[in-house]
Amino acid sequence: MTAPAAAPPAVRDALAAIRTLFPPTPCQRNAFLSDRLGAEVWLKREDLTPVRSYKIRGAFNAMRGSGAPVVCASAGNHAQGVAWCCARLKVRGEVFMPVTTPEQKRMKTAQFGGEWVTIRLVGDTFDECLAAALDNAAGTDARFLSPFDDDAVIAGQATVAAEIAEAVPGADVLVMPVGGGGLSAGARLLFGDGGPELRLAEPETAASLKAALAAGAPVDIGKVPNFVDGAAVARIGARPFALLRGMDPAAVVTVPEDRLCGTIQEMLNVEGIVLEPAGALAVDAVEHMGDLAGRTVVAVCTGGNFDFERLPEVRERAARFAGLKRYWILSLPQRPGALRGFLDLLGPNDNITRFEYLKKSARTVGTVLIGIESASPAELLALDARVQAEGLSFRDITDDPVMVEFVI
Repeated sequence: MTAPAAAPPAVRDALAAIRTLFPPTPCQRNAFLSDRLGAEVWLKREDLTPVRSYKIRGAFNAMRGSGAPVVCASAGNHAQGVAWCCARLKVRGEVFMPVTTPEQKRMKTAQFGGEWVTIRLVGDTFDECLAAALDNAAGTDARFLSPFDDDAVIAGQATVAAEIAEAVPGADVLVMPVGGGGLSAGARLLFGDGGPELRLAEPETAASLKAALAAGAPVDIGKVPNFVDGAAVARIGARPFALLRGMDPAAVVTVPEDRLCGTIQEMLNVEGIVLEPAGALAVDAVEHMGDLAGRTVVAVCTGGNFDFERLPEVRERAARFAGLKRYWILSLPQRPGALRGFLDLLGPNDNITRFEYLKKSARTVGTVLIGIESASPAELLALDARVQAEGLSFRDITDDPVMVEFVI
């Protein structure tokens, strides 16, 4: 792959303008992933832009030269990009963010925008926030700036792919996350049907592109969880879909949230790279594609605005997905020594992380919520067998979504 000689003028202009702000973000060969997968894996580090995400590109390209006030809706990264551009371009901005937006992203948006930006917290989801922002913009002379459904934004995001083409000219596969579709549409705008094989990763809980490809048009998939807040979009953008509609649905993979937590934790612990959930989607997808051996692959790390208050949740979900942590409802006889008998069944690496009496269901039996973590799934399975052999009654609720939400 070489830098496209016939890149659309809009992308060439956007790239020239963005170069006045910051140099190309690095494409770094990742030895850890390359060795594990038997491939040449490169990471495009968009978490190293001035606002720690690629969203600054589309925002700046859409706002430059206008001077008109702007209104936007964002779960965080687009908000930060708009705020940074407002302060730099001396443009008034009103930023609508879901109430559930991590504090770290809210704080940075206010810091980047300073006196030029007003933040309004509305709704629990991006789509509720978006509706409020559109209503607000309709009653003013401000321009609503979509995080993805805007031609200038898409051209700005296309500069990510243009930099990859320059830095890794031999790439076979380009992996990107998709939420509203601005970044992936930018890649399609740049390469068309040429360039590297494009594969996209979206949250399993917010697979709006998958749904649109199946329906032949954007569809609303309903309320989506906001854990992967940078990609938790219930409806792919109309303009992005116009560029993405010809994609093979098999090239769009969905990523389970709990598995993604393991990738976030691994990248932090092993590589020292801080990625937010949406920023880790492409890395997670690359690790689980299974057909990349011998190929040159670029995964786009789209953002690093991670609120470390969420780290305990990430660790918890990663451990459960990996089979290293289980939760039981255990019935213990109410007699002296019963608890000691259970503790004696634990292996050398088994660790009780939670122990809570729930109720006495009878004079002779007590019910306990117990969390157990070990060094491997096999050790927990062995404990399971020992407890059953002892005749103790328990129910494993680790994978019961209702019970997990209620008691864990």
